[in-house]
Amino acid sequence: MSDETTADDVSVIVVGGGPAGLSAALFTAKNGLETTVFDTDETWMHKAHLFNYLGIGSVGGSEFMATARQQVDDFGVDRRQGAAVTAINETDDGFAVETENGSEVADYVVLATGANRDLAEDLGCEFSSEDTVDVGVEMETSVDGVYATGAMVRAEEWQAAISVGDGAAAALNILSSVRGEHFHDFDVPDDAASVFAGHVAE
Repeated sequence: MSDETTADDVSVIVVGGGPAGLSAALFTAKNGLETTVFDTDETWMHKAHLFNYLGIGSVGGSEFMATARQQVDDFGVDRRQGAAVTAINETDDGFAVETENGSEVADYVVLATGANRDLAEDLGCEFSSEDTVDVGVEMETSVDGVYATGAMVRAEEWQAAISVGDGAAAALNILSSVRGEHFHDFDVPDDAASVFAGHVAE
């Protein structure tokens, strides 16, 4: 990325539209990065009911997904529902993401494909001894600019709440990289008023 590049010029492609993928997309789009999500809607959430998600007493998994999708849509995410990614290749400027409908380019890629680690393997990401994608706390893989989240990086702890955190960690690391300093997404009530205007509860 050149010195003249601004946040508005940076693109992020998220592969997978479950809790991890949508969380990453929410943070990047909310903070000005062009964000596209490719989602085949194979998330395990459709089989779930949430009683263990902090702040939510009880909600069906599909209902949760509908709310999450609406939330990212409201922040301008280009969500390609039903679109599968078939390959990802490194380029001189970032990544070429191949889909059934053609090719898209991105500066960063967030992988959120559940336990399917094929794309990470094809990209040459390093794996751990447990056959999970090897990442640090910022969720970046051994391939610069590629992040892995959720069940891709964990042998057993497959929870929506953990996956959402993974997506947020990946997004914040991308935003820190783009801005050249540690970035924090911390909102206050006045922010809500400016974003949502009359929709904010009194």
